[in-house]
Amino acid sequence: MLRRWQRLDEPGLEVFRMTQSGNDWVANSHITFGGTPSYAVRYVWTLDDEWRTRTLRLDVMGETTDRSLTIERVAPTAWRIDGQSRAYLDCCEEIDVSATPFCNALAIRHFGDSDGEWSALYVAVPELILTPSRQRYERRGERTWRYIDLGVAKGFEADLEMDDDGLVRRYEGLFESLT
Repeated sequence: MLRRWQRLDEPGLEVFRMTQSGNDWVANSHITFGGTPSYAVRYVWTLDDEWRTRTLRLDVMGETTDRSLTIERVAPTAWRIDGQSRAYLDCCEEIDVSATPFCNALAIRHFGDSDGEWSALYVAVPELILTPSRQRYERRGERTWRYIDLGVAKGFEADLEMDDDGLVRRYEGLFESLT
């Protein structure tokens, strides 16, 4: 699967490719953000056959500094960051990276046809600050959902339109697929 998402709120583009490798799925992506501050992100996200995170490697090249981190799942809701356990993240069921709409597909796939709520391991980009954040997804139609942030960006809401592959086609006000 190949996708290109453009930012709608500021200049930016993501080029995303997801392939299956045995029982795993691997998402490789490059993001360029032209707002302030400008930065580039590369990530490699390895998922199991149900699209649950196994590992995520993020590399950020910023205007003044470069950062990277590796997140790995060590139990259903336990994570290791750069090889170190972080107990404050043990409530998190999945990862949400601020710079990409891909992570919304993980939540929607998890909840299936039902509304759902969970705690996500929110990764603020470009800073790579990790915070547990409560989120809610409400099904509005066959391929439409309402995302409601109850944590880090409490009060933020947006409609999501999904494509045939279960990836975001349009994220209200933030992202739109070009492919």
